[in-house]
Amino acid sequence: MKTKYQMIFDDIKSNILSGAYSVGEQIPTELALQETYNVSRQTVRKAILELSNEGFLRSEKGSGTYVSSQFRSKAAGGSSKRTIGVITTYISDYIFPSIIRGIEGRLNEDNYSLLLASTNNDVAQEKKALEMMLSFGVDGLIVEPTKSNLYNPNIAYYLSFKEQDVPFIMINAYYEELEVPFFCLDDVQSSYLATRELISKGHTQIGIIAKMDDLQGKYRMKGYIKALGEAKLRFHPEQVLSFDTETKQELSASLKTFLSENREMLTAIVCYNDEVGLEAVNVCRQLDISVPEDLSIIGQDNSYIAKNANIRLTTLTHPQEQMGRDAAEWVIRKLQGKKDLRNSTYYQPVLVTGETVRELES
Repeated sequence: MKTKYQMIFDDIKSNILSGAYSVGEQIPTELALQETYNVSRQTVRKAILELSNEGFLRSEKGSGTYVSSQFRSKAAGGSSKRTIGVITTYISDYIFPSIIRGIEGRLNEDNYSLLLASTNNDVAQEKKALEMMLSFGVDGLIVEPTKSNLYNPNIAYYLSFKEQDVPFIMINAYYEELEVPFFCLDDVQSSYLATRELISKGHTQIGIIAKMDDLQGKYRMKGYIKALGEAKLRFHPEQVLSFDTETKQELSASLKTFLSENREMLTAIVCYNDEVGLEAVNVCRQLDISVPEDLSIIGQDNSYIAKNANIRLTTLTHPQEQMGRDAAEWVIRKLQGKKDLRNSTYYQPVLVTGETVRELES
């Protein structure tokens, strides 16, 4: 639990970094801070002194305490080597090592440093990561948004980067509230192709496992619905199993219930990604459902876990390393003052045939 001094310190620092308190602006008086936090004057002064020592505040005798510009020059002046910040939802699993490898490879070519942080798809951790990047004074930023299909309370931090002319680009998704450049897979097309592949194999009862707090999940659901509509197949809400970051831990149990209840109905399922697809395969084994004889399963992203699984999952490609490299290239060129930069890129997915989809007999 934070001490009262630490709470005051963190709140004022966050307000400065997010732009709620701008450079040169006077912060509330010591008395006002005492009343707001219900603390002693000594506690308030300790927080202000610490913030002043770190270059965030400056005091003028007889006038008050103001936001200093020193924290920006202090952060930026540590090294002549430029640093690009990278914030991803995860670091060590799924497709993220490949994305980071692409970013790092391109940055190394021009002798840029990389400052890496992850959010675990949690907005509070995203806030800490953004504050770290602002405090450090990164020259550019590459971000994979956190819970991109939901309202994000950290928008002010991104606006602060814009105000400071720090170029940033988003990968895999973006915040619809912001006008921001991005590199994304065409997620609508990915799920559309997955569903269309199943339809072409004679499947008409097709379910979907969808993650709904990320923009990718929203668009992959859209592609699934689009393919059903084109084939004049009815959309059945009961054939949708949705989950989010918080309920992912219970996905195996949810899949058992979902597949048991739809066992006689579904002949195929489209999965949010390969990780979910392989989890569905595992649950099918537990329920004695044969894949693909009883149930066809298709994933998305062509991740390393799909390539190394004991069953070859039918899936769709994801650019991964190329996306990382392209994002780093965009930031470098932006810092070089290049004007001919594309502000949005959608990579097109390609079907990768495995052994988890079968053709139904007509």
